[in-house]
Order: sequence, then structure tokens, then C-alpha cells
Amino acid sequence: MSLTLVLANKAYSSWSLRPFILMRHFAIPFDEVVIGLAQETTRANILKYSPSARCPALIDGDLVVWDSLAIIEYVAEKFPDLPLWPRERAERAIARSLAAEMHSGFQALRSNLPMNMRRAVKRRDLTPEVVADVARIEAAWSDARQRFGAGGDFLFGDFSAADAMFAPVVNRLHVYDVPVSAESRAYMDAVMALPAYQDWQEDAMAEGWHIAKYEDA
Repeated sequence: MSLTLVLANKAYSSWSLRPFILMRHFAIPFDEVVIGLAQETTRANILKYSPSARCPALIDGDLVVWDSLAIIEYVAEKFPDLPLWPRERAERAIARSLAAEMHSGFQALRSNLPMNMRRAVKRRDLTPEVVADVARIEAAWSDARQRFGAGGDFLFGDFSAADAMFAPVVNRLHVYDVPVSAESRAYMDAVMALPAYQDWQEDAMAEGWHIAKYEDA
């Protein structure tokens, strides 16, 4: 039985992007259901699939797994031969720490720089809180790259779940033209060059849903 990934629309849903880019990159087959946000029927439509009334959700037969990080962990267990997390214990521990920090933190960046895959690149003023979030993100990226990233272009060399968790941040820093180091820019370019990221971007550009609060940001 095939997996089904239930997603909110791709222009804006940072949480949905995370499991999508990971599963697509590792060629894990899945069907997808895309639900538009901010519609009268949005909550009812999501509740058909997810008890949390939020996307994403992963359906595997009679089992429903919700929340991006829980989905990533489930898929990693279901496909243990795929290196969704780094193979070395220390690297995997740091990768999971970064993923958890991204999952629970950076509220100022989330609020002030909402993800919009269709937004034209344009700089905006940053609050001190957003500047602090960006500084922490760049420090985390730099530390991982320097300690573990020598074998490739990503945080732990090869693309992994940690990179999937930060993929929406890459969009935010790019479309709001946030000043970053050359090292961070190279990492962002590597993520944006992934076929899985470009697939998501292409779908986002083709969507008919438009939400003013994101488009006007």
C-alpha cells in the first residue's frame, strides 16, 4: 500500500515542505493531497485526514502520522536503509538537535518573514529579534558544515533530514534578501538547486490560491 502525504498549499506551507523535500529527494514513492489554506473548508478538509487539523500528515494504511518531525522520524524508521539521518551517532545526535531547535524555535523569523515561494526577492527591514534568529541559524549552519560537512554541500555533507527541516528558512532568507555570509549563501544555493526543492517551487508557482497576508508581506 502506498504512502499518502497530505500537504497544505505549497506557496506558504513551510511545515509541509519539510517531509515532501526529504521523501522526494530520497525517491520514496508517495501520493499527495494538497489542501488550500485560509478557505472556508480548510479545517474540515484537513480533518478528513489529520486529527490535529493541521498539515502535513502522512497516511500509511490505517496509520496516520502528523507533524513534520514525527513524519520524518517515521519515514526514517520505515526505510532504514536510506540515510535520512547521518549514519554516525555523533553526527546524527547533532542533526537531531538542529532539527528539534528548528522545530520549536525561531519564532521571530517565522512571524516576520513568512514563507512564500512566489515572492519576488525584495529586502525588508528586520527587527532585532529576527536579526538574532538569523545569527543563530547562520552559526548553527556554520558549525555543522565545519565539523561534519566536508563530504558535500549540505550540513552533514550529504542532504539529510536536518537540511529538510531548514529548507523553509532557505526560502525565507532568499526571498526577503536577508544579508548572510558567503558560506550561508552557498548552502542556500545548494538546497535551492535540489530537484525536490525545484519540484515544490514549480508546483507553488502554479497554484491558484492567494492569501493576502502572505502576498503583502
